Amino acid sequence: MIRRSLLTGAALLLPLLATAQAPFTLEQVMRAPFPENLTPAKSTSRIAWTFNQEGKRNVWVAEGPQFTARQVTPYNDDDGQELGDVSLSADGATIVYTRGGGKNPAGQLPNPTSNPAGVEQAVWSIAWSGGEPKKIDAGHSAKISVKGIVAYLRDGQTWLAPLDGSEKPRQIVARGQNHSQQWSPDGSRLAFASSRGDHGFIGVYDVAAKSVTFLAPSVDNDSDPQWSLEGKRVAFVRRPAEPRDTPQGYFIEPDRPHPWAVWVAEVGSADKVTVAREIWHSSASPQGSFPYMADDTGGGVLNWAADNRLVIASEEDGWLHLYELPADGSVTPQLLTPGNCEVEQWSLSPDRFMVLFNSNCGDVDRRHVWTADVVGAHPAQRTKGTGIEWNPVFLNDGTSFAYIGSDAVHPPRLFTGSVDPDKRAVGLIPGQPLGDFPASELVTPQQVLFHAADGLEIHGQLFVPRGTKVVDKRAAVVFMHGGSMRQMLLGWHYMYYYRNSYAMNQYLASRGYVVLSANYRSGIGYGRAFREAPGRAGRGATEYQDVLAAGRFLQARAEVDPKRVGLWGGSYGGYLTALGLGRNSDVFAAGVDFHGVHDWPTDNWDGKNISPEQIKLAHDSSPVTAVDTWKSPVLFIHGDDDRNVYFTQTVDLIARLRARGNVSIEQLIFPDEIHDFLLHRDWLAGYHATADFFDRKLKQRDSAATAAAKPE
Repeated sequence: MIRRSLLTGAALLLPLLATAQAPFTLEQVMRAPFPENLTPAKSTSRIAWTFNQEGKRNVWVAEGPQFTARQVTPYNDDDGQELGDVSLSADGATIVYTRGGGKNPAGQLPNPTSNPAGVEQAVWSIAWSGGEPKKIDAGHSAKISVKGIVAYLRDGQTWLAPLDGSEKPRQIVARGQNHSQQWSPDGSRLAFASSRGDHGFIGVYDVAAKSVTFLAPSVDNDSDPQWSLEGKRVAFVRRPAEPRDTPQGYFIEPDRPHPWAVWVAEVGSADKVTVAREIWHSSASPQGSFPYMADDTGGGVLNWAADNRLVIASEEDGWLHLYELPADGSVTPQLLTPGNCEVEQWSLSPDRFMVLFNSNCGDVDRRHVWTADVVGAHPAQRTKGTGIEWNPVFLNDGTSFAYIGSDAVHPPRLFTGSVDPDKRAVGLIPGQPLGDFPASELVTPQQVLFHAADGLEIHGQLFVPRGTKVVDKRAAVVFMHGGSMRQMLLGWHYMYYYRNSYAMNQYLASRGYVVLSANYRSGIGYGRAFREAPGRAGRGATEYQDVLAAGRFLQARAEVDPKRVGLWGGSYGGYLTALGLGRNSDVFAAGVDFHGVHDWPTDNWDGKNISPEQIKLAHDSSPVTAVDTWKSPVLFIHGDDDRNVYFTQTVDLIARLRARGNVSIEQLIFPDEIHDFLLHRDWLAGYHATADFFDRKLKQRDSAATAAAKPE
């Protein structure tokens, strides 16, 4: 009888699969290389970047005027070893980079292949022309001085090594966790931040004197050092000290302002006392808070520009914008990037008179490249259309720039442009591998708007399979991004994790699913009030009503079967997936939870000094409190060396669901894998499992095979 039921279910599946035959494979749509770490040389037209092609990570380069791309490093395996921190020597002849990931709290390096010989994280160099890479030392985050000395970090300490290997590495001994090292323009001194728990200093190391001077040390928290162009001053950020009983825990602490200030220090010789003073401070309002998004994904909260001016990031008007601030503090900051829109990534021209940035001004669900003058602003849009552009960097001539771009059907690739109207505006850098990428088979997502129960307008991207008719009554899924400080766009994404998510949504659409990617509140792109929405996360999970609205939006569409709507997402999206299945199994028939958060007040989410009432609210905002109403089947996918969402979050929730005994549970666990999967084959395995799960749970929902299914 059991065998007959299984055969009957398989027979019912055949016509379904035949009508939803994918025109391309998951392997094809995940095959295009993903570019990151675009970096220009200072004195030549050379650029370098990294490509991750099916897990094989390498440094690539190109040089003007032809800008033909070529690979210079020899890594040919999907071995899970990250590649980043790319920088070029002053003459552009040598490239320095980091290979390998950082340590977890237990001091272990990521080793997703479970290699018994172990792995390492190290700083390497390679000649522009190629050849054999040379290991400089264990460490990461290297910066090269104009004198050819490499400053890098190892276990929270700064080390120095000559680029030519003529001397052994030496440590700059400075207590605390040191980071954000910045060379002075002449290479004679190195500024760095020294974090010491409840306070932090800015240190300056004098290479010749072999001494460290701390700039205006205080009980406050100093960070983000930046040298002036003449190399005699350092600007830095100061955030005021807080009482030790201040509630802390980003996802659960009560909302409050986080004010900050800009200081400038005169840096003399090693034996001269430095002088520092505050030149500006933010308001004490929530909008005046330190713009942490500028540090997370942007070009830094503070940059030193030409004409004795600073460019700072701020959200004082409710949007992340850039402002010009005189270094003497004589005038209040002047807005450079106006509008109800946000800047995201930026850099300065070689002469520091112009800012190059990308933003969603005029096109809220895309990104385009803009420029603004440091003096006078005059913002000008440099790329337009239905593409998405990011990581813009000026080349050494001061008029040409390079950037990464994509659109709805073409994956990220490198381009060049120019602020000179007499030069070619846009050009695709030749030589970039694509293979059999199925661009012609992809769909263009539609921008859709819908409203949550409280009236808030939510943006989404709707993927409708080709040939869909209103009588089809197709299965559908809602996708939720992670973060939650992220935004999905109307095309291929600029982050590797979400490039993969976009590929998966295209793949699901090719298999016949209507897919809605929902940009729920607490994400970026729609202003600070949207991102810092009241009651978000462990403060009440108000963003869940946006997810529920997305599900009902799909249910109301004529081409969707309202009984066959699923949902999936990773990290914060996994949290919302679990909430949906627990709270509304009547709406969401199945879900796939990638490494989701399931109980806010536990493990790495507990915070400090949170009141009992806030802890209870955070717990009530978590999926673990909805297991009693959870009925829909679920697939959990998680790596057990996750450093973002601890693996125990999934262990705990599965144990709770098993105790209930009425939920069909499946799991795919990757030993030694981290949050953002390092192995390409693990992404493929996870996504294949997701598609297979939805095929069985949504497309076969009423089949005999599904009726016979039992919980795990």
